[in-house]
Amino acid sequence: MPHRSLRFRSKAARLTHRLGTWGPLIGGFMALSLVFVCGLIGYMKVEGWSFFDSLYQVVITLSTVGFQEVYPLSRNGRILTMVLIVSGVGSFAYLVGSFTQVLVEGRLQKYFGRRRMQKIIDGLSDHVIICGYGRIGSIVAREILAENVAAVIVESNPEVIRLLDEQGIPYVSGDATADEVLLAAGLERARTLVAALTQEAANVYVTLTARQLNPAIRIVARADAQSHTQRLQRAGADQVLVPHMYGGVRMAQSVLRPTVTSFLELAGRSGAIDLQMEELQVTASSEIAGCNLIESKIRPRFNLIIIAIKKAAGEMIFNPQPQEVLEAGDTMILVGKNEGLDGLRAIL
Repeated sequence: MPHRSLRFRSKAARLTHRLGTWGPLIGGFMALSLVFVCGLIGYMKVEGWSFFDSLYQVVITLSTVGFQEVYPLSRNGRILTMVLIVSGVGSFAYLVGSFTQVLVEGRLQKYFGRRRMQKIIDGLSDHVIICGYGRIGSIVAREILAENVAAVIVESNPEVIRLLDEQGIPYVSGDATADEVLLAAGLERARTLVAALTQEAANVYVTLTARQLNPAIRIVARADAQSHTQRLQRAGADQVLVPHMYGGVRMAQSVLRPTVTSFLELAGRSGAIDLQMEELQVTASSEIAGCNLIESKIRPRFNLIIIAIKKAAGEMIFNPQPQEVLEAGDTMILVGKNEGLDGLRAIL
């Protein structure tokens, strides 16, 4: 039932976004249709005409072609005709004005572009949602996209949205604290959400909303101070980071341990040297599940170094011994070349 409810809310979210563009046009069509139906019923009741005669009278009246009436009109029939003409012309003028506004403002082109973008987002799964594309969010998005991991940006700033549109980065325009916006970004199919909004209160609200809508999603949130991390954790964040504190610690490590810091930077991103630090999970169907490190032959076969193993229960084992058994659900932290990592990834 929760999954069915979530799918329904996701469809409702996409419908809400579409109505934002077509709202005036839909309103114009509904008004004109209402006038048409009321006129049809009015002639049938007031004049006692048949359905076809009433339909013909409504058409020639609203189209203002000036044809002769089907039958002579009574006083009440003339009043109905006058009201019908005024209402019909007004509704038609509103409809034309709304359509002209859509064309002049380029909203029609934006709508079709938005539909294409939404189709791309609807086809994503196991992706990352990044709320906020500011100084922190843009760096997060750049690093994630550089690893060929699918990401969707949630942003409300028109200038940033235009930039994302030019770069072809999937995005949803709107307030990240709104349920329909997060659902439109594919929250029910995403694996991770990054709350990187400027205001910490907004990050708390996004975290609460995301955790409620998708209890299984991993949430990484940004805090302004170390003392505020607990409130984000209580809201449901799996990990809370303070950007300026992290930057200060990184600078201090560059002073105290420059070689170690350089190595971590080299292993943490793709560079000129083919070296990567990666975490890979052992699946139940893997050929190395249930084998110890010697039996797995990871070192001689793939030329990879296992720095640590995070057991499925959460225990972290550093510098594991050769007799350590790899079990389904364990996460290995490795260092090596991309070729070896790709080879090991293929058998997990």
